[in-house]
Amino acid sequence: MSTSIKAKAREAHKRSVKTELRKTGYVPAIVYGFKTESTPIAVNEKELEKTIRTEGRNAILSLDVDGKKVNAVLKEVQKEPLKGKLIHLDFLAVSMRQELEVEVPVVATGTSVGVKEGGVLQQPNRELKLTVKPSDIPENIEVDITELAIGDTLTVGDIRDKVDFTIVDEDDVVLVTVSAPVSEAELEADLETTEPVADNGTVDEEAKEE
Repeated sequence: MSTSIKAKAREAHKRSVKTELRKTGYVPAIVYGFKTESTPIAVNEKELEKTIRTEGRNAILSLDVDGKKVNAVLKEVQKEPLKGKLIHLDFLAVSMRQELEVEVPVVATGTSVGVKEGGVLQQPNRELKLTVKPSDIPENIEVDITELAIGDTLTVGDIRDKVDFTIVDEDDVVLVTVSAPVSEAELEADLETTEPVADNGTVDEEAKEE
């Protein structure tokens, strides 16, 4: 089921139009894809953010562009680096019968035995690429880390046959790992191997050459 979002057509390539839209609470965007020509539009910022909070980043949206409805997913988001305000959006029109590629968050569940023993949990890849029909896009993929001991790693290959979706990523992509804690002796050893510094606060060039 898709969530309806009001949108309106806009003039492309006019900075003054984009500025005025942002002042009135709208975000410049574009929609393209399945049976849809590339069309400049604008969507209400607050309405979209509310939908994302409640339905998730991969929600199927029914864009109502001046009375014409298009099923789409949010493909790309551009934000201001400092304030994080939305600058521009790309929507991909989709067929509800055809699979598409999406990125879905990976959520680690449980507490690993390695962490209980003092290990450090690391999650180098927090999203997975899936090919899935729009109506079947999951909010996230949960991976059980309860049995991971210190030194253990969970990869895509470990979960591929346990999920009901086609994972695009390769089997060797690491999702979760439990590393051994760093001891005080190791920390001291790391400090001892750093470059020596001369009395004037600069790096000792002779020591560097050695």
